[in-house]
Amino acid sequence: MQIIQPHYHGIARTAQDYERMAMSGVVAVAEPAFWAGFDRLYPETFIDYFRQISQFEPTRAAQYGIRHFCWVAVNPKEAEDPELSRAVMDRMPEFFQEPTVLGVGETGLHKSTKNECEIFEAQVELALKHDQLLLVHTPHLEDKLQGTRRILEILRGLPVDPDRVWIDHVEEHTIRPIKDAGYWLGFTLYPITKCSPQRAVDMLEKYGWQRTLVNSSADWGPSDPFTLQQCVLEFRRRGHSLQEAIEVFHNNPARFLGQCPKFDIPPIEVSAMEPHPVAGPK
Repeated sequence: MQIIQPHYHGIARTAQDYERMAMSGVVAVAEPAFWAGFDRLYPETFIDYFRQISQFEPTRAAQYGIRHFCWVAVNPKEAEDPELSRAVMDRMPEFFQEPTVLGVGETGLHKSTKNECEIFEAQVELALKHDQLLLVHTPHLEDKLQGTRRILEILRGLPVDPDRVWIDHVEEHTIRPIKDAGYWLGFTLYPITKCSPQRAVDMLEKYGWQRTLVNSSADWGPSDPFTLQQCVLEFRRRGHSLQEAIEVFHNNPARFLGQCPKFDIPPIEVSAMEPHPVAGPK
């Protein structure tokens, strides 16, 4: 089946990962701007990074028949320096014109400090001003609930359209307020700090898969882009149909990302002659 990987840090991965993803059905990836493992000191460092993910990385993915899209933002971990952040934000609109840039992301919160909240709000306002989609990072586990509440509070104070906002790294204790507010949400499959494929399928079954994206994040830390395929397998193993799997792992990201005209991969329907669901215990 065809899969869209909506949150993937390609610059931290090898060409062999692209090859293996192509062989397992991935037709497109979207790469949010993220922390490089150290705090960058100069606006120009961010600009070169944005150039790398918007201009060079698509050529790597294309060698394996995969479409590559990206986002630009100041990551929450580096938002503690408002002067640097605003200097980067001044240059971000240049990249909104690039043919592969989908919007502002990933912004959000890390420790929910005053500076982080200020820069998050400023980046939301920038996205609104330039009619960009928005991808929001929620904090790691120790601050996830408080940080998620603060993110929702900030968003409520701005004229955002929930249909154009994706709040990522959602877990069991944060999913309900995000769904109730009408935002898109994401489960991030990550072996240490986030969610397992089994937990993701549990949440899909308990809360439904409407307005929900599943991704493997896959960066320079202990991670594996193929946790997404493991999640597809777990979903099918529990008896869900091929069309249901396509709805979750292809059509949902196609619908959200397709609100940006640059993302021109439409939802798909499987043949009426679809194979039987994968057999296995429930």
